[in-house]
Amino acid sequence: RQADVRTGRASVLPAAAAVALLASVATSLVIGTGGIGYGDLVSVIGVRLGLPVEPLAPLTDSLIWQLRIPRVLLAATVGAALAVCGAVLQALTRNALADPYLLGVSSGASTGAVLVVVTGIGSTVGVTAGALAGALSAFGLLLLLLRGSGLDSLRVVLTGVVVGQLFTALTSLLLMASGDADTTRSVTYWLLGSLASARWDGVILCAIATASALLVARYYASSLDALGFGADTAASVGVDVRRTRLVLLVVTSTLTAVAVSAVGAIGFVGLIVPHGVRFLAGPLHRTLLPYSAVAGAVFLVWADALARVLLAPQEVPVGVFTALAGVPLFLLILRRRGEL
Repeated sequence: RQADVRTGRASVLPAAAAVALLASVATSLVIGTGGIGYGDLVSVIGVRLGLPVEPLAPLTDSLIWQLRIPRVLLAATVGAALAVCGAVLQALTRNALADPYLLGVSSGASTGAVLVVVTGIGSTVGVTAGALAGALSAFGLLLLLLRGSGLDSLRVVLTGVVVGQLFTALTSLLLMASGDADTTRSVTYWLLGSLASARWDGVILCAIATASALLVARYYASSLDALGFGADTAASVGVDVRRTRLVLLVVTSTLTAVAVSAVGAIGFVGLIVPHGVRFLAGPLHRTLLPYSAVAGAVFLVWADALARVLLAPQEVPVGVFTALAGVPLFLLILRRRGEL
């Protein structure tokens, strides 16, 4: 009977995931100010495809094509990126509480991005490069502090929190040293996680990074399954543990850096989404990774929709909503593990 249930889930989940993602994106596009309807979306997209449709007024067309569509697509790609990072890191560390935010990687990426911004050399590529340098620095410091106990020790999350606090303090120091009130205000808002500045170049960069990282992680799916039983067990079945960890740590750091440079530090997506997906699709990473990407995209799309409308016309940073949802679920995970 359990086999029948698993077979039924396996046949239903792909269609359900696709429908959920498409419906979430389409609904989010019409939520918010501007009075946008589904017909307007069809018209804007039809014009870009060269179809014989009546174009909208230039202002409405620009609102949809230059602001709303990039924002929703960026929310989807960043949500997918963070969820994939969380699933990979939880396998590499054998810790159910691991994600880029709790391990300090997001904080390191934020510090690198802010350093580029306050020094005045910011561009899409420059901020991303700074975020990558910061993320790799945070991971390097984490590994240095864990050199005696290993990446899969119970200390990894606690050490990650310490690393995160260090880089958060460095970010605050950089902002104070810049002496520019406007820059400090805008960067502080961005660091809470904001999709308000979404543009097509950021969407394209994040989409390419997410798709590439997902392909690499999926290639190592069987190795991640083996690492879930420990490094020694994985090595005994032929997994090159050192190489696998190095490749996937660089991939997750890069993907985190791209996400942070686009929207700031958004917490808890990489923590809670993989756990929900494991409950529905099982622990095997061949299915866990793509479903986590879809679920993360859906989660962040809806979080951003709430951020736009809940206190309209004032907009709330999307990181506030992911934290409000993530904190109680984080406590639930701790309780189920007997650590609370």
